[in-house]
Amino acid sequence: MNRKQDETVPSEKIHIALFISALRKGGSERVLVNLAEYLKNQGVQVTVVTQYKGKGEYELSPDIKRVFSEITEEETSKSRAVNFVRRFRKLRRIWKEEKPDVILSFIGKNNLMALLTSSFLNIPVVISVRGEPRAEYASGLMRFLARTYFAKAAGVVLQTKEAFSFFPDRIRKKAVILKNPLNPSFIRERFEGERELCIHAVGRMDANKNHEMILRAFSGLAEDFPGARLVIYGNGECREPLQKLAGQMGLSERVSLPGAVTDVADKIYKSSAFVLSSFSEGMPNTLIEAMCLGLPVISTDCPCGGPAELIQDGVNGFLIPPGDTDALERKLRILLSDREKADEMGRNAARLLEEYLPEHVDREWMDYLISRQKKK
Repeated sequence: MNRKQDETVPSEKIHIALFISALRKGGSERVLVNLAEYLKNQGVQVTVVTQYKGKGEYELSPDIKRVFSEITEEETSKSRAVNFVRRFRKLRRIWKEEKPDVILSFIGKNNLMALLTSSFLNIPVVISVRGEPRAEYASGLMRFLARTYFAKAAGVVLQTKEAFSFFPDRIRKKAVILKNPLNPSFIRERFEGERELCIHAVGRMDANKNHEMILRAFSGLAEDFPGARLVIYGNGECREPLQKLAGQMGLSERVSLPGAVTDVADKIYKSSAFVLSSFSEGMPNTLIEAMCLGLPVISTDCPCGGPAELIQDGVNGFLIPPGDTDALERKLRILLSDREKADEMGRNAARLLEEYLPEHVDREWMDYLISRQKKK
């Protein structure tokens, strides 16, 4: 992403630290990495702070500094309390040494840790809640802390309008919605040729993503569409059970679970249908990407309202209740049998592309972060 530097970048170089658990391949991690690259290309000093290095991570440019905040094996104690204190001190030491002008934190406990460890250091912290807040802060204690301590943040970035309802007024007043910048590989003309008779899904294979519902819906229509295939990209603990279930259904030759891939846009470009089946989502990147490619899409109308903000039901996609396998099968039948309807919906979906162009969205993030820094 060698974007040219904007002429409107402040003359005085600022330093922004981005904080997340790791850079393993996921929607939030991709947003953070894309933002880091954009900021760097605009002349901003960028430091990415992660707890650890995971497997199969997104790569950062060599000139983006990365710092690890997790305690080492030698520093680890048998006491959880001692380990927490050591992690706290190490992260606080990082802020003292790096001296960023603004910290942007992503997801759950990281947001609380960023606020706690930067206390009294005069460093503004912007927190980003990436998923459905009630799921991201599931325990009573976490919800209490999120609804109270987030008031100390310099800014709160939310994904959807519905997410505002989780927080009290004093936090809502400092909250904004910033879109997710689109991965540049999804910026292309819509495919207008003969589409593959294939249903696609993309995402981590866990219980929340509920890919089993897609498999069961596919099994219900497989006999009527003998040439159709189902391909789900992603890794996770549910991948092996899904493969086993496909075998039990006699669909092993027509269902493919290739794992995580780097060229998702190329893989799904000619798809007949894209499905997001989650019980809960923030603003799902995979759905945005599929719609920007102009794919006919079906999504669960899940909290906290991200799919419903993207999809006008029946116009640029279909919305179905979470967990409703029969509804998914019915909508898939429409998309596979009525190509004219499917193409119309796909073309309508592709209009979303203009809203999510990275040069616009990344610039909004940068301007917001710059506006949160302390006046010097």
